[in-house]
Amino acid sequence: MENGLWEVLGSKGLLKKHEFIRILVQCLYSLGFKNSASCLEIESNISYKSADYEFLEKQVLSGDWDSCVAVLDRIFDNSKDDTRNTALYLVFKQCLLEYLKRGDVSLALNVLRKQAPMLRMGKEKIHRLACDIVYSKEMESGEVDSCLVQGLRKKLLVELEKLIPLPIVIPERRLEHLVETAVMDQIDTCLYHNSWGAVSLYKDHCCGRDQIPSETVQILMAHKNEVWFVQFSNSGKYLATASSDCTAIIWKVLDDNKVELKHTLESHQNPVSFVSWSPDDTKLLTCGNAEVLKLWDVDTGVLRHTFGNNNTGFTVSSCAWFPDSTRLVCGSSDPERGIVMWDTDGNEIKAWRGTRIPKVVDLAVTPDGESMITVFSDKEIRILNLETKVERVISEEQPITSLSISGDGKFFIVNLSCQEIHLWDLAGEWKQPLKFSGHRQSKYVIRSCFGGLDSSFIASGSEDSQVYIWNLKNAKPLEVLSGHSMTVNCVSWNPKNPRMLASASDDQTIRIWGPGKPNKPEN
Repeated sequence: MENGLWEVLGSKGLLKKHEFIRILVQCLYSLGFKNSASCLEIESNISYKSADYEFLEKQVLSGDWDSCVAVLDRIFDNSKDDTRNTALYLVFKQCLLEYLKRGDVSLALNVLRKQAPMLRMGKEKIHRLACDIVYSKEMESGEVDSCLVQGLRKKLLVELEKLIPLPIVIPERRLEHLVETAVMDQIDTCLYHNSWGAVSLYKDHCCGRDQIPSETVQILMAHKNEVWFVQFSNSGKYLATASSDCTAIIWKVLDDNKVELKHTLESHQNPVSFVSWSPDDTKLLTCGNAEVLKLWDVDTGVLRHTFGNNNTGFTVSSCAWFPDSTRLVCGSSDPERGIVMWDTDGNEIKAWRGTRIPKVVDLAVTPDGESMITVFSDKEIRILNLETKVERVISEEQPITSLSISGDGKFFIVNLSCQEIHLWDLAGEWKQPLKFSGHRQSKYVIRSCFGGLDSSFIASGSEDSQVYIWNLKNAKPLEVLSGHSMTVNCVSWNPKNPRMLASASDDQTIRIWGPGKPNKPEN
């Protein structure tokens, strides 16, 4: 260990040479290159195992428990150290197990009487230790199995290695951990990172705009009027759009990411402004501010049920599904109608009505089905835990136009008419939201969404006919996508393809966006 003890490596002189070689040797052993690791140990005169640990390893594998206790006492010089006591407990447990397995009851009793008190345990814990050993599965067979004993001793070494302090032992796979940490730090600072694959170690990590959807790859023009809503299905295999032409359309996403029309849903008498996919993607809900809620079969495009009718005035502004795909909830802009939970046959399960339930602007259910988030009367957000009935209220200072939940259900965003998007945590740990700005919104309902790898991006429509994309690490837009000629009302990021985005506009089109050209460097 003396060789290179004080030498340093790296341009900053921060790396101790002997430590670097030691973890390099460990890495070679863990990768299976035992001969190379042994040669490096001999040539450098540096072993990745310290002298104390090598001695301990030898004593454990040979079953010399007195020597094990002695070396542990030397490693842990504080007799009151809880970690020391845990290590000694594991050694005594293995010792007792082997004595009892061989039938040496007197030796086992001697350990319990004389050595176990070193652990500073009460009599109850010592009795429990003995019982745990006697009734353990290793005591079931009568004969001593040398292979079993050696296996248990190796397992004991693994447990002790986790307890012994640095630098006597090196944490497992230390070099891999250091490299992975460095790579993760680079990824965390890369605003365009948007893929699950391994990254190259040959250069510092830096993605370009080809990692996110930023170029128009297809324009869909089947609607005859303004397109107000767009949403990919949960599997990413379908897309649904809603329009002021009183129709909704189901589109199919092909294997090459091209989109083709599957069904045109014609039954509404008024503009359709909202759709919601069932979690299993077999059903689709459609509704509008002046329209009733309708349930459609995705495979056939057949209308399965209409909830209420226009004559009764039960119009629905937004709706959401529960994880089982058999229950749904809808909210009305009419305060007297409130919020209603239905099954797919139209049976009312539960309702929230009364003076505490003003008009519903938007609502959503978390992916686990435990909470319902509702935007009431423009500025109030209520988060209701459906099991505990505990409700949390968030008040915004400006009118809210829309709501969207992240894929993991931990966060949600709201669009405000003051040209800001606010990101809140569902757990309620944040006192203030993260704020994103740059888009245009003052008169119309504009909708945003989470997207990309681990929901690390936000996309939003805008009244200036453009699509805006933010990385959650930056309040200013990462990309501004041009192509539409009128207000972009809604966007949706494909949950299974982080490089596919759809946008719906007043120009009567839906644009599908794919990876951009790689020649633009990262901001």
